[in-house]
Amino acid sequence: MTESAPFPVHPARPSWRLTVVGAVDVTPRLRRVSFVGDLGGLQHRPGQDLALNLPGPQGATHRRHYTIRRFDRTEERLDVDFVLHAVSPATNWARGAALGDEITAHGPRGRTTVSGPADWRLFTGDETALPGIAAMIESLPAGERAFAFVEVAGPEDEQPIETAADLAMVWLHRGAPPRPASPLLIGALAAFRLPPGVGQACVIGETATVRAQRQGLVARGFPKERIAAEGYWRPGRIGGHDHIVEPDMLLARARRRAH
Repeated sequence: MTESAPFPVHPARPSWRLTVVGAVDVTPRLRRVSFVGDLGGLQHRPGQDLALNLPGPQGATHRRHYTIRRFDRTEERLDVDFVLHAVSPATNWARGAALGDEITAHGPRGRTTVSGPADWRLFTGDETALPGIAAMIESLPAGERAFAFVEVAGPEDEQPIETAADLAMVWLHRGAPPRPASPLLIGALAAFRLPPGVGQACVIGETATVRAQRQGLVARGFPKERIAAEGYWRPGRIGGHDHIVEPDMLLARARRRAH
C-alpha cells in the first residue's frame, strides 16, 4: 500500500525575479515561455521545478510548480513548458505571456532527478511530466541506457529529445483527454521487460497512475529506494505535487523530524 503525501515544508527557498523574453508553441498543447533574470546563483538538477507566482484577474496570484525545461547559465536564461489545458490560471497566463512580463519564482525543489550510478534509467509520465523527463534524458552522458514511456494526446504532441544517451523512446497516444489511472501508461510499464543490472526509475505524472506504476515495479522486485515517484496532478487538487511513499516511510520521516 502506498499513500499520496504532499512534500514536507522546507525553509524558505531562493526567490527569483523573472522577465519574459519569448514564448512559442512547441506543440499544439505545449507552450514554452523563456525567462531571463539575475540567475547566476541558480543551482538546479534536471527534473527539479520552480514555484511560479502567476498573476491572475483582480490582483490574484496563483502559485504553481513547473519544471525547469532548460537553463542556459551563460545567458542566465531558462525555459519553462506549460501544458495548455482548456481553462486554468497557468494556461491563461502562458497563452498571454508577452515580452517584458515579470513574475517571481521560488526554488528550485524536487527529488525526481537522475541520481546515483545505474546500469539503466527508466522514465514514465504524461505530457505534464514530459518537460522533466526530457530535461533528465538530455542530461545523460554518452554510454547511459535510458528507456522512456510518455503518454500524449496524439502524434502531433511528440517532440524531439536530443541526448547522447542510448535512448529507447516509446510514445503512447491516448486520443482523448487525460484521465486518472491511465491504462496506457500502466499497461506499457507492466509489459516492459526490466533489463538486467541496477536500474533507476523516475515515475511522474498523474498521481493514481504513478502510484499504480510504482506498486507494479516494487511487486516485480524493483528496489523502492531506486524509484522516484511524484504525482504532478490529480482531479480536485489545485497546485502542489504528491510524493508517493509507503506509510512506514511517512512514519519514519515524522520520527526524524520529531528528533
